[in-house]
Amino acid sequence: MRLNKAELIVLVLLVALLCAAGFVFEWHRHLASDPTTVAAVPVVPDAYVLWLYRGAMWCLGLAAFVAACLLLPIVREQQREQGKLHILADVLRRRSKEMERAALTDPMTGLFNRRYFDEALGQFLTEFGRRGRPVGLLILDLDHFKRINDTYGHDVGDDVLKAVAGCLTAFTRLHDVVSRLGGEEFAVVVPDMAADDLTAFADRLRLAVERLAIDVGNVRVRITVSIGLALAEPGEATASLYKRADVALYLAKEAGRNRICA
Repeated sequence: MRLNKAELIVLVLLVALLCAAGFVFEWHRHLASDPTTVAAVPVVPDAYVLWLYRGAMWCLGLAAFVAACLLLPIVREQQREQGKLHILADVLRRRSKEMERAALTDPMTGLFNRRYFDEALGQFLTEFGRRGRPVGLLILDLDHFKRINDTYGHDVGDDVLKAVAGCLTAFTRLHDVVSRLGGEEFAVVVPDMAADDLTAFADRLRLAVERLAIDVGNVRVRITVSIGLALAEPGEATASLYKRADVALYLAKEAGRNRICA
């Protein structure tokens, strides 16, 4: 840390005062230990010693004052710098969280992205498999979505994707993981739900999407969804479960769309 000219002057004065106080104390000690020196003093010895003592106290008091004058601005500056560092660290933490969230979410719909989906599915299979609890996977694909883009434009297509994302979020549980895998394909990881309940749950999602209505000018756009369903088997890997759900989705498409296959 560099000192400016005023601070250097104060520092020199502080050192001088401390040296003066040290000299006075040393002279006081010398007088107390050498009676012949005291006898040579032209004033009353006790008064002379008292004068030296008071002089030393005055020097020390002034030195303390000067030290306070020197240190107070430095302490304040350090506190300001520390405050700036805290603010900067807080900003960096927030940005880090925002960047982390951006890396794990789909920017259009706000749902989790494929990266987060893969990690979450693997963790659910590990943890729930260890406890013998079921983990279900739904893969959803919007029917004839290309037709909507071609007819109404990509802006309307984006609105449809957002509406479906909101619908899936509204009709799933807090601990279900809803993700957009890409394009018009979505996925829902459904932990701790038996096979029959999982099928009924998937059908509720299908009906909720079917009832959606997106107004575009004077036209109301509707959409349906096909769903592939798979329930994890004991010790099954992520890739295997995903492949089974994807095959089931293909069968739902082949069977006429707007339906569930397992």
